Amino acid sequence: MIYLNNNKINKLNLNKDNTYIVMDFDKTITSYDSSDSWDAVANPKFVEQGIRSDMDKLYKKYRPIEIDYTISKEEKLKQMEIWYSECMDLYYKYNLTKEQIKNSIQASEIKFRKGAKELLVLAHENKIPVIILSAGIGNSIQQFLKDNNCLFNDTMCIISNFIEFDDNGKVTKFDDSKMIHTLNKTMNGHLPEEFIGKVKDKQYKILIGDLIEDIKMVDEKEENTTLRIGILTKEMESEENLKLYNERFDVVLTEEEELSINNIYRKGIFYEKSR
Repeated sequence: MIYLNNNKINKLNLNKDNTYIVMDFDKTITSYDSSDSWDAVANPKFVEQGIRSDMDKLYKKYRPIEIDYTISKEEKLKQMEIWYSECMDLYYKYNLTKEQIKNSIQASEIKFRKGAKELLVLAHENKIPVIILSAGIGNSIQQFLKDNNCLFNDTMCIISNFIEFDDNGKVTKFDDSKMIHTLNKTMNGHLPEEFIGKVKDKQYKILIGDLIEDIKMVDEKEENTTLRIGILTKEMESEENLKLYNERFDVVLTEEEELSINNIYRKGIFYEKSR
């Protein structure tokens, strides 16, 4: 089911020349039942078994906090910083290598949300810049898109947590000051200089995410020129959350709805290229 704020939508004049897209990755580009970009790095076929159980314990502890909107922002921020730091430390603790990580990602169960791959391809064909802004693992995102022939370096920018390696291909200690997590996920200060030129003259933005915090990917001062699309996943479905999402997003998609801008915004922002 689609929920629309038609008053907001009708005020926008989006087209392929004046618009760019900012979107989350896990549970937005990927489906609800997909592996997430953190887990994809540690496939038990290629890494020590202990890392999986350790990551699962952290997920069970911190994920309920991440999606609980009754917790104060200050407390949630503190807990998210701890969770993300502890996850990164596991990669380092278990001496993961570049080769292990690549093999793990390629063997993972990351899956596209219905319509997401087509959306990325269509945006590229129409030269619409796409910024993927994720609190996940950039290595997983980059490898997955590359393996699915939709890593478009000329029109796409990935802002995320990238694992780095030493000269021997071993994971290096992550700098926590660079950590991107749920509550600090924003383009501000993260967009590379060369990509700023691709979007600085674009009047409108399409923002797509699955958590309320994702609305901050674009500065809230630009709310009037941003079409905000929220995906209400099965994990988040409740009357309370539906009300909250409808208050904060201009379009709300439930889990079964295809991620297609033409499905949501029927004013021809995209057009199918002639074959």
